[in-house]
Amino acid sequence: MLVAGLDGTRPPLSTDLTTLEETARSKLTPDAFAYVAGTAGSGATGRANRAAFERRLLVPRMLRGTVRRDLGVRLAGQRLPAPVLLAPVAAQTVVHPEGELATARAAAAVGLPFVLSTFAGHSLEEVAGQSGQVPRWFQLYLPSDRKVAESLVRRAEASGYTAIVLTVDAAWLGFRPMELDNAYSPFLRGTGIANFTTDPAFRAGLPDASDPAAMVRRWAEISIDPSADWDGLAWLREATDLPVFVKGILHPDDARLAVEHGAHGLVVSNHGGRQLDGSVPALDALPAVSAAVAGRVPVLLDSGVRSGTDVIKALALGADAVLLGRPYVYGLGLAGRQGVEHVLRSLLADLDLALALTGCASPADITPDLITNPPLPSLPVD
Repeated sequence: MLVAGLDGTRPPLSTDLTTLEETARSKLTPDAFAYVAGTAGSGATGRANRAAFERRLLVPRMLRGTVRRDLGVRLAGQRLPAPVLLAPVAAQTVVHPEGELATARAAAAVGLPFVLSTFAGHSLEEVAGQSGQVPRWFQLYLPSDRKVAESLVRRAEASGYTAIVLTVDAAWLGFRPMELDNAYSPFLRGTGIANFTTDPAFRAGLPDASDPAAMVRRWAEISIDPSADWDGLAWLREATDLPVFVKGILHPDDARLAVEHGAHGLVVSNHGGRQLDGSVPALDALPAVSAAVAGRVPVLLDSGVRSGTDVIKALALGADAVLLGRPYVYGLGLAGRQGVEHVLRSLLADLDLALALTGCASPADITPDLITNPPLPSLPVD
């Protein structure tokens, strides 16, 4: 980018991914921005996610000779070029008409896995067609109609998805004032339900498959099972041979239960602050969850990741990889596929330099002693 600047060329978007939200605010429609940026309640959990990263400081090591670096990791039996995946974000056509198709093309260009949401604006088959040979995962909200759930899983298997990510922290949608104040839900307008409207088991339960309103009503009735318990995970494990990651874990006892019920991996997450206001930051929950599973399964983290140094901090605290969410969606809304690709390449460049500057040649060199958590300042005593 600096060399290109000699000819007056500048990057299309800022390379500081923390600034993209404000840029998107001025470019997206109010409904679209509220849907992507909105958090639960007062937004305390969303702010706490960032504060947890900012509170922790890196302690770099010197003279390590990190001229050559390799960002690659192994995860779910596959070699990934970096410990970064694209998090599942629903209804991406809200911010750009190509939605998940553009995101999949950008992820494939960079080589990072894209985790496709159940509630996508394009079907999982369409997205698979844009993903090339890069690993792709499918995120599942467990429908109350198990025939539909099984059909979605079978379609994911047939379309080359290599893991299932079962999200467990959204049995009920959180209280999200930005969406409520705009009286806007993409799903109730038929956006973000493409995997259902294209599903034979879902359509078989419709009184009239040609009625869009009937489709939305049935989606609302069966898309998420609020009665699901750990038996739901056991059912999913029996339904597929794909590795199953459980997303939304914050408590170490839930981490143990997930492993006991067959989870192949965990994602420590508070849904980006969109579900329970006042919830523990994902990064703060990570060390205890990692300790609870004691290396039996890989542990991933999302919620609040914005930079390469954030990735280093997460790995130092016990994560095997991270999922990046809102920044790439802002990139999508601002510049389509090119915007997503810009965000991903910026993050990877930052991560590569952060590795070098902390004295690490690869993610395997990241150890807990690279990070410190300074004590909070003492309050004056009256």
